[in-house]
Amino acid sequence: MTGGTSGGGRRPGADTALELLVHGVGGTTPQEMLNDPRTVRITGDDTAAVFRRADDVEAEHDTARGPAARRGEPVPEAYVWCNLTSGNGSRALWLLLLPFMVVNLAHWMRPSVRDNRTPAVRLYGLLVRLAGLTLTVLLVAAVCEVALDLTAWQCAGTRACAEDHSWLGFLSPALSHDSWWSQPGRRLALAALLPALLTGLLWYLSHRTWNAYESQRPRERETEPDEAENRAGLGRPGFWYGRRLVARLRVAHTAAGLLTIAAAVGTAAARHDREPGGPAVLEALGLLLTATLAVGAGVVLWVVCSRGRSERRLDRHLDRALVRLLPLGSVALLALALVYAGWSRPGWRSDHGLPGDTAFGTVTLVQGLLVLALCVVAHLLYRGHPEPRTAMRGLAGPAVAMLACALGGVMSGGVSQRVADWLDGTGDTIEGPPVLLTWQASVIPPLLLVLLALVGWLARRTLQLRRTESVAVDRAYEGEAKDPGTTRRIASVRAMASLTDRAPRIIGISSVVTLVLGGLALAGALSTGETPAGAADGAAPFVRGAAETAQALGSWLIGVGFILFVTWGRRAYKDPTARRTIGILWDVGTFWPRAAHPFAPPCYAERAVPDLTWRIAGWIRATGGRLVLSGHSQGSVLAAAAAWQLEPSIRRRVALLTYGSPLERLYGRWFPAHFGPAALSDLHRDVDCWRNLYRATDPIGGPMRLPGACGPEVDHEALEDPLAYGRTERHPLPAPILGHSDYQADPLFAEERRTLLGRLGTDVPAPRACD
Repeated sequence: MTGGTSGGGRRPGADTALELLVHGVGGTTPQEMLNDPRTVRITGDDTAAVFRRADDVEAEHDTARGPAARRGEPVPEAYVWCNLTSGNGSRALWLLLLPFMVVNLAHWMRPSVRDNRTPAVRLYGLLVRLAGLTLTVLLVAAVCEVALDLTAWQCAGTRACAEDHSWLGFLSPALSHDSWWSQPGRRLALAALLPALLTGLLWYLSHRTWNAYESQRPRERETEPDEAENRAGLGRPGFWYGRRLVARLRVAHTAAGLLTIAAAVGTAAARHDREPGGPAVLEALGLLLTATLAVGAGVVLWVVCSRGRSERRLDRHLDRALVRLLPLGSVALLALALVYAGWSRPGWRSDHGLPGDTAFGTVTLVQGLLVLALCVVAHLLYRGHPEPRTAMRGLAGPAVAMLACALGGVMSGGVSQRVADWLDGTGDTIEGPPVLLTWQASVIPPLLLVLLALVGWLARRTLQLRRTESVAVDRAYEGEAKDPGTTRRIASVRAMASLTDRAPRIIGISSVVTLVLGGLALAGALSTGETPAGAADGAAPFVRGAAETAQALGSWLIGVGFILFVTWGRRAYKDPTARRTIGILWDVGTFWPRAAHPFAPPCYAERAVPDLTWRIAGWIRATGGRLVLSGHSQGSVLAAAAAWQLEPSIRRRVALLTYGSPLERLYGRWFPAHFGPAALSDLHRDVDCWRNLYRATDPIGGPMRLPGACGPEVDHEALEDPLAYGRTERHPLPAPILGHSDYQADPLFAEERRTLLGRLGTDVPAPRACD
């Protein structure tokens, strides 16, 4: 029984109303959320917790106590979750895993369908998981390129380069007088420790964050008689518990990384042993090692392809044999490859660079084919159930996957180019990285030109929108004495806020241009085997000059961009202003469970959503009172996810109040399978009491746009911002433009909250369906 009872059987606190506040991006303190310097932690830990004002701690047992009770308002509680995504500056290193996070986003951008168990849905998830696997291989291959090829093979094997870097002297045949470590195979075996340590670090971080996030089990409950069997995606029992899949993907990607290192070391030695005059035993061992690596790669592919997410039930099973044996087998293969490469070969010399073009070219080609296949599957899914508001007509997932692959390529090429320049200095002592990486660097300047053109289009569009919004502002503040400066200022903020809706066009054009330029770079590298400047030999001087400029500028931009990337990431974790500026993108990416890549940054919602559901269900069962789940910005997404996880008997005591919410404007367009019109309409029917507030000046929040009569019931008309156009008796000083913040400052906020509590009342109305 969840509601209050009449007479003497009425439970303590049955007349109490609670407002559970969930903050948004950027984080805050419980003192700011509760507007009181004295707060007490009710439950939780240093990572995420629920706070109350000190005067409201015993509000359920003494309704006369506390400022909220005296004013007839609900007792406020603050759920503070900002430590799940924020921290010290060292956490900016998570940004180095940005390609993994982006490809994981592509998994959740699948178009909505009527039946989630169709083969096309499973194929979509499989293609994204394979794209994520190629990113792991690309990252490890890039580190192998730096440590094995550029450092141990080329620089240590070249006298001039080794003399410039004395720390490589013991590896150089010329400087160490053919010491034990100077043989190429042994140098490679020693250098392989660096990518092996990186792979082990990624495994450790994934395992540690699993203990902090995925190990938090959601509430277990029985299905109630009036509960629909086909629940929305975020309401399924196993949605926020991805333990089994993350464990499988973690061992598969770890094995893929170790096998990549073993292939880089072992195939170099095997290629030497296949030359005429080599020992037959070593040649046979090389062939056996190559075959074993191929079998290991097949096992990794089978693990990735054989199982996806299990959401319809809480899957407690763990593939323990697989989790233990696959990493151990990969470590054993790597050890065998190192021993095989370290075998004495006195006549072996590292005259040229390792053949990395084949490896990087294969990864790039596979990524392009996977993205194209993903486009076909996404188009078929969208055509079966088209939603007009879906971003890029269902192709957002493939576009984002393309950008993830491009980020991986740029980061790999950038690190390789910078290390090659550092080792080589101003001379020409080593050959440098593979030609393909140089071609990839050369396409960055034309891509930037396209982006600059898009920025120019956005600026022009903003000016056009500002003129349109000026008319709307004059109409909204009709009767006020008009001031051109004030009107222009408000109209400019509104125009800038509307640019969020242009993001699909920007992402789509960038992805198409990236795919085309990447294909041209791959074709150029494979067809000529030379850098862009070398391929332009014999061409017109203008063409050759442009090729040389693009090659040099692209290499320089990659290095500068990499430094700026880490610097901005660190600032975003330490500076609240920067955190609010770019935090929405990061919080959107880490909101979703790791379904495509286990090394992506951890999903904070797998901790936050169970926290909220446990608190809501526990308080309502204990008191039978009414609860307003009040979410701002990203907090509204967490609130909606928690509401979906509640059973109907609990949910009927909950009213949902969202403000500055990206539920439809961002999540509904980019993630239609889970936040599309059908899902949001179901949420409205489930919670019954839902009100959404937004402003035209808000660049993140917006209306829910539910169909039929549901729309006006949920969406309040856009709130006035600023509250006063000019100086008035109530606002004698100029009113600020609040935009995305301080929704509680509007008097309508408290009014809408009272209306929601009144609708809940003592006798709960049944959920209403909307056409």
